[in-house]
Amino acid sequence: MSSQRRGIIRVVPPRSRFKAGLLAVVLLILAIVAPISYLGWRQTVPDVRASLAAPRFLGHTPAFTVTLHASRGSVARAEVRVVQSGRPLTVAKSDTPRGSRVELPVTFQTAALGLREGPATLEVWARDDFWRPFRRGERPIVSAPVTIDLTPPKLDILAATRYVSPGGVQLVAFRASDAQRTDVTVGPRAFPSFAYGPPDKGARVALVALPYDYAAGTPIAITARDEAGNVATRGVAGELKPRAFPRDTIKLSEAFLQMKVPELLPQRPPSQSLLDGFLVINREQRKQAEATKREIGARTAETPLWQGAFTQPRNTKVFSNFAETRTYVYDGRAVDTQVHYGYDLASTKQSPVPAANAGVVAFAGPLTIYGNAVILDHGLGLQTLYAHLSSIEVKVGDRVTKGQEMGRTGATGLAIGDHLHFEVLVSGVSVTPLEWWDAKWIRDRVNRPLKEAGLPEIGGVGAVADDEPARPVRAARRRAR
Repeated sequence: MSSQRRGIIRVVPPRSRFKAGLLAVVLLILAIVAPISYLGWRQTVPDVRASLAAPRFLGHTPAFTVTLHASRGSVARAEVRVVQSGRPLTVAKSDTPRGSRVELPVTFQTAALGLREGPATLEVWARDDFWRPFRRGERPIVSAPVTIDLTPPKLDILAATRYVSPGGVQLVAFRASDAQRTDVTVGPRAFPSFAYGPPDKGARVALVALPYDYAAGTPIAITARDEAGNVATRGVAGELKPRAFPRDTIKLSEAFLQMKVPELLPQRPPSQSLLDGFLVINREQRKQAEATKREIGARTAETPLWQGAFTQPRNTKVFSNFAETRTYVYDGRAVDTQVHYGYDLASTKQSPVPAANAGVVAFAGPLTIYGNAVILDHGLGLQTLYAHLSSIEVKVGDRVTKGQEMGRTGATGLAIGDHLHFEVLVSGVSVTPLEWWDAKWIRDRVNRPLKEAGLPEIGGVGAVADDEPARPVRAARRRAR
């Protein structure tokens, strides 16, 4: 039986032989196609891509950044070239793999490379370390036309206020050709300028605030910068007239602290004393208010909105002065020192608060130590602030006329008695209101330089006529607040 089984021959059906053959063919095809497809995929992986906000102009020291992205692998090599008259010059290069995303800073000295003014081409070359069956020919992945510009803007001072004082204002009129940005600086602080007068004249004006602590010799200068980064600077002349500011001592009572600290610092922890809470208010909230004033001062009309002299509210008396250094005393010892900006004006309780001149409401609401406040924009960076109000009757964006009532006096904020705190600001820097209440000062220090520069006077010639008297500052016996 077993011998018969060993002699049996198994016959494979034709259908099974067909399937085996078909499988063999498929495997053969896959063995051939798969590598080809894989090689084809590797060949089609995109090259390195570049993101470049290419400058239109290259000045003496261009500085920009090229961002490179590798789809696979790492950016193995990167190079930035400037090509002029067919001559390529490498201005930045990296030969070390640095990952799939690379930021390549570019900065160079144009003249040192022998580049001259005129057209050129900015090229970015790069490759990755991802293997491909066939190496592609090298070519720039980004190419952009640029212009080499080594000439600074032309800057001409047309006129400027001759006499200046700490806590005062200087008007500067000038012309800056081919400038992208211009600033007038007082030491480290920059003030914006605005196009003014006939367009064909190309003139600009700036109102510049000298802080109350301005030191003699601090440079006042105009800086013009073009799109290529070239800079021109001119100093502004002026004769400095010294100005002294008062000092005062403010005695803090327990009743004052109990009244104001909970109002202005409701988040004060129970463990914090009233005095420590007051110091937080007098220091930190005061700093916050100054920062807010600067922020609002940067948002101003580019044309003057005021006409003539600014007005002191009727029937008010100055009892606290501009730039008064105050020493705060508690329980017989000095605990803080701060500077009081603006004037405190005494009047009857809840008196009307008129706009000192025409303008647009830039701020209306609570302002830390100032309580309820209104800031009125008069254009060219000039603004007025009205503080400690019991009520506000205007809103941001309202246009107001000179003398229009905007609210009522009060004692909100860091104040005890009902009064108006009034400030004049230039780009957020407090200056003395005394100058702006004086028609003669406006005529001599603002409109005269404009006339010398051949520019229209602000508010018209009649706005500050020779026979317009200066509004006197009425002073009362000083009261500590």
